[in-house]
Amino acid sequence: MPARPSLRHGRRKRALSPNSMMCRRAFVTAALSLVASRARADKSDDKPVRFSVTGALTQGSLALGSAPPGSLVALDGRPLRVTADGRFAFGFGPDQTKASLVTVRYPDGGGDSKSFTPSPRQYEVQRVNGLPQKTVTPPPEVSARIAHEAEAIYLARLTDSEGTDFLAGFDWPAPGIESGVFGSQRIDNGVPMSAHYGVDMAAPVGTPIHAPADGVVSISDDYYLDGGFTLMDHGHGVSTSYLHQSKRLVKVGDVVKRGQRIGLIGATGRATGPHLHWAMNWFEVRLDPSLSTRKPKPDPL
Repeated sequence: MPARPSLRHGRRKRALSPNSMMCRRAFVTAALSLVASRARADKSDDKPVRFSVTGALTQGSLALGSAPPGSLVALDGRPLRVTADGRFAFGFGPDQTKASLVTVRYPDGGGDSKSFTPSPRQYEVQRVNGLPQKTVTPPPEVSARIAHEAEAIYLARLTDSEGTDFLAGFDWPAPGIESGVFGSQRIDNGVPMSAHYGVDMAAPVGTPIHAPADGVVSISDDYYLDGGFTLMDHGHGVSTSYLHQSKRLVKVGDVVKRGQRIGLIGATGRATGPHLHWAMNWFEVRLDPSLSTRKPKPDPL
C-alpha cells in the first residue's frame, strides 16, 4: 500500500497529529519485531490466532478482517485502518502469487501473525473489434489529457477515509448481460492491450445505474477513454468506478445511498456498444467486484 498524499478529489484525510504519527511508527516497529520473533518461534500458519480474514481469498479479491476491538493491524509491516470494533480490509492483486502477512497487536499487549496466499485464477483472452481507433491508439495531441485523467483517478483511489460502507457488501449496479469479465487479456482492434480490470454489463443506452453500496462521490467527469466516469469511495481504501455512462447523475462530494441512481448506461469513451464497465479497487490494487457481490450475477434485462 503506497504512501497516501493529500488528495485532489473526495474526502480529504485529516493530518495526523505528532502523537498519532509517533504511535503509528511505534506500532510498525513493534509489528515488525513481533513478525520476526514469531517467524523464529513458529514456522506454521496452522496455529490458532485471535483474528479472522474472510472473502474469496483468490487473486483480485477483497479480504475482510476482524480482530478484537482496540487491536492494531499491519499488512506486510504497513499499518491498516481499523474500525472501533476491529474490522479491517485489504486486497489481493490480480496476479499476486506471494503470501500477504497480517500482523495483529491486541489491546492486552499480545499479538499474532498469519500469512494468506491467494488462490490462483485462469484469465481469459478476449478479442474486441470495432472500437474507435482513436481510443485504441490515441493521437498525440490528447496524450496530456489522458495522463491528467489517469493521475486524477490514481490520486482519488488513495483516499483512506473512515467510512465503513464496504462492510455491508455490494449489489450489482445495473442489469444486463455480463459481456466482459475481470482479468481477461484484451486484444482491441487486433492490438494487445492491458488486462480488463472490471466487469461489463451490456444493456441499452439509458439503462439506470444504481449505487451498489453507500459511499461518497470522489470523481464525476467526462474522460477521453473512460467516457462518462464516476468514482465512489466506500471507506478504508475501497472504491468503485463506473465507466462509459451516457449521463452522470451525481457530483463530487455527494453522499450516495445504496440503490440510488447515479447514472445511465452509455457507449462513451473506448466502447463498441452500450455497457457499464464496473471496477473496484483497494487503493491502487485492482479487484474483481463480482467477488464481493451479494448475488453471483447481475439481474437480467
